[in-house]
Amino acid sequence: MRWLLISLMLAPGLGFSQAGPARKRPAPAKKIEAPTPDKWPIEKLVVEGNHIYSSDQVLAVAGLKIGQMAGKEEFDAARDRLVATGVFETVGYRFEPGANSQGYVATFQVTEGEPVYPVRFENLGVASADLEAMLHARDPLFSPAHLAAAKVVLDRYVAWLQDYLGSKGKTEKLIARVNPQTGGQFEIVFRPARNYPSVAQVTFDGNKGVPQSVLRDAIAGVAVGQPYTEEHFRELLNTGVRPTYEARGYLRVKFGQIRTEPVHDVEGLHVFVGVEEGDVYQLTKVAIAGPSPVRPDSLVKTAEIKTGEAANFDKVNEGLEKMQKAVVRAGYLDGKVTADRVIDDAKKTVELAVHVDAGPLYIMGKLNIVGLDLNGEYEMKRIFSIKEGKPFNPEYPNAFLNDVRQQGLFDNLGDTKAATQVNRQDHTVDVTLTFGGKAPPPKRGAFGQPPQ
Repeated sequence: MRWLLISLMLAPGLGFSQAGPARKRPAPAKKIEAPTPDKWPIEKLVVEGNHIYSSDQVLAVAGLKIGQMAGKEEFDAARDRLVATGVFETVGYRFEPGANSQGYVATFQVTEGEPVYPVRFENLGVASADLEAMLHARDPLFSPAHLAAAKVVLDRYVAWLQDYLGSKGKTEKLIARVNPQTGGQFEIVFRPARNYPSVAQVTFDGNKGVPQSVLRDAIAGVAVGQPYTEEHFRELLNTGVRPTYEARGYLRVKFGQIRTEPVHDVEGLHVFVGVEEGDVYQLTKVAIAGPSPVRPDSLVKTAEIKTGEAANFDKVNEGLEKMQKAVVRAGYLDGKVTADRVIDDAKKTVELAVHVDAGPLYIMGKLNIVGLDLNGEYEMKRIFSIKEGKPFNPEYPNAFLNDVRQQGLFDNLGDTKAATQVNRQDHTVDVTLTFGGKAPPPKRGAFGQPPQ
């Protein structure tokens, strides 16, 4: 029994210490935590606030792609690339979880700079189509229809054009100028920097149907005082003087020989223009060609374009504008209306084939009332006739407020204001009606009984 006790005391691993150095137990392994990710896959890219430039153009400059791993660093760099173009006043971005929660939807919010004007190339010695192709390759935002007039943008384009022309052996210095056009419009012209003589006076030869004074008035506002080149001057004749003839039915008017003489009493040129007026054409038919969201007969009636008499294209253009407004009132806010001329030179007649490019239908979104108590808010929402989900008429909110005021439906209504927020991604329009003064409940009987 004694030996058994001693044996137990000496047995290893039973909680008693043994002679000799102590054995250390290994320290528990430290838990290694995975680093917090700072990049996630992009599931979707969205652009908001853009009207002049397409979303594809903006994203091409941003340089981010669907499926790319990206975080703050990449989006800051994309924002900086957009800012550096000089065409945006502000650029921001935000993130939202994606549909499968494995990535995110990233939205760029931009404010486009104004103004923008169409582009023209003058006396550069290279076809405009080649210049446009080169600029589009360098800048995804480029369009000959609209270019930002900011100095940083124009200077950059002048440098690109200078380099391109230099590669073709043309080393003349270039400049960019914003020039006035007809109807209060402007254009951006890239041309050689050398000085051109200016137009001081214009005289028309061969005109019979339109008086000299009318023609001079038509050309003076866009040409007199401007640098003269024959190519540009012919463009001004077509944009400034041709409509004067077409308003009188002269659809085949031609501007023939152009010659110039120095003017001695002032610095500039006297420009002489040969005119072949041709015959007066009669407008015989106006018809809607192709699909239209508004009944074709209703559109034609809205235009109020007279047929059976000399074609007056001032009136025709006014009628097309009326048609376009009718399409917009139907909820197609991006709608465009254009017309092709079908001219019969043998009969001296013209027909109009009108095309309606309706675009997407915009519907009513949320109606927000600011400045009224609950009774007034309830009643305003009840009588606001465009309900959520119905086609939106952009003229209605202000017309609604005018009707409310004119009919005296509220006492002491105060100042009123209508504001709209167009959401071009989902084609909805939110409306906010603001009432500056405190309005009591509506008069009994105006809209029925006030709510209890």
